[in-house]
Amino acid sequence: MKQLFTTFYQLKERISLDFIRYLYHEIRWDNRLIAITGARGTGKTTLMLQYIKEHYPGYGNEALYVSLDNIWFTTHSLFELTDEFQKMGGKALFLDEVHKYPTWSREIKNIYDSYPDIKIVFTGSSLLEIHKGEADLSRRAVTYHLHGLSFREFLLFEYGYKMEALTLSDILTRHIEMAMNVNKQLKPLVAFNEYLTYGYFPFYKEDKILYHEKLLATLNTILDVDLPSTEKIDYYSIGKIKKLFAILAGLVPYIPNISMLSKEIEVSRISLLNYLSYLQKAQAILLLDKEASGIKQLAKPEKIYLGNTNYAYALGGEKTDIGNVRETFFFNQTVVKHKVTYSSQIDFTLNETYNFEIGGKNKTQKQLAGVENGYLALDNIEIGFNNEIPLWLFGLMY
Repeated sequence: MKQLFTTFYQLKERISLDFIRYLYHEIRWDNRLIAITGARGTGKTTLMLQYIKEHYPGYGNEALYVSLDNIWFTTHSLFELTDEFQKMGGKALFLDEVHKYPTWSREIKNIYDSYPDIKIVFTGSSLLEIHKGEADLSRRAVTYHLHGLSFREFLLFEYGYKMEALTLSDILTRHIEMAMNVNKQLKPLVAFNEYLTYGYFPFYKEDKILYHEKLLATLNTILDVDLPSTEKIDYYSIGKIKKLFAILAGLVPYIPNISMLSKEIEVSRISLLNYLSYLQKAQAILLLDKEASGIKQLAKPEKIYLGNTNYAYALGGEKTDIGNVRETFFFNQTVVKHKVTYSSQIDFTLNETYNFEIGGKNKTQKQLAGVENGYLALDNIEIGFNNEIPLWLFGLMY
C-alpha cells in the first residue's frame, strides 16, 4: 500500500495543468461512480491525474490513483485495497486500466455497494463495455468517452491558440466570421495539414519523427493486449483482424462487399462483422451506416473509413489519398457531437438534416443540385462564401 501511494505522489508531481482535454469540463465529477473509456494514447490517465492535482492538492490520503496492471494486484485484491484505503481516511479512488484486472466489474460493484462514502473514477479501453462484465455497472456508473485531439485542441496544444468550441449552428450560419477570427491569429491551413498528418493523439509531442511508427505500434498493442482482455477472442482471430485492417487500409473509403471480404479473410460472415465491430470499438476504423442510430453489430455498414487521418499517413506516407483524408477528417470530427449517416447522393448527412459534400477548393455545387440544406466543406480555403465552408472549421467543435 505504501508503494502505491509513493508511485501516485510521483505521478501527480509530474503532471501539468497547462493543457486540459475537452472532456475534463464535461464530466460531472461529483458522481460516485464514473467510467472513462477511450483508445490508448488519448489521455485518460492524464485527465484523472489533473483532476486529482487540482482538487486533492498535497500528499494526503484522501485520494489515490492506481493502475490495475500494477504488480501489487498479483497478491492483493481491489476490494482489499479499498478497505485499507477507507480506513486511512480515503475518499476518492482513481483506477486506471481496469480491463487488465479480470474481476474488475464485480469488485467495483461490491465496492460501490459496500463503501458508500468512497467515490470511484475508473478508465478502460475503448473496447470496454461496462454492461458486459461479470457485474452490470451501467445502472451505477456514468460513462464518458475520450476521443483523440480535435483540431481546436491541437491549435491550443501546439500553438497556444485558445478558443471556445463552435457549435454546428455557428459554423453553418457564421462561418465567415468564425474563420476570419482565427485567421487574425494564425495561418489555419498550415496548422491543419500538420494536424491531419500527426495531430490526433497527444503523444505526438514526444517525437514527431517517430510518431507514425509509435502510432501503429500502439494499435498493435490494442489488438494484441486490450482486445483479448475485453472480448473472448483467441490469437488466431487476432491475426485475422490484423489482416482485415491491413486490407481495409488499402481500400478506404470502402463500400464493403461482405462476401468478398469473408472469403479473403477466410472467416464466416458473422465473424467478419464481429471483427469490424472490434476494429470500430478500438477506433481503428469508422463505420458509416444509413440509420442515425449508428452501426449495429452484425449489420453491414454502408461505408468504411480509417479511424483518423493520422492512420492514413502512417500507412500511406507520400502516397496517401487526399480525398480519403478529407472525408475521414470530416467524419472523425463531426461524429463526436453529431449523428453522421450515409446517403447515396452526397458524402455525409448530419443529424438527418444537413447534407455535406467534401472536396478541394475547386469542387463545384453539382452534387448538391436538388439537395436541401446542402453545403460544401472545402479544403485549401481560409475563408468560405455562402454554403462553401472551410473544411478545417469542422475540427473546432469539441
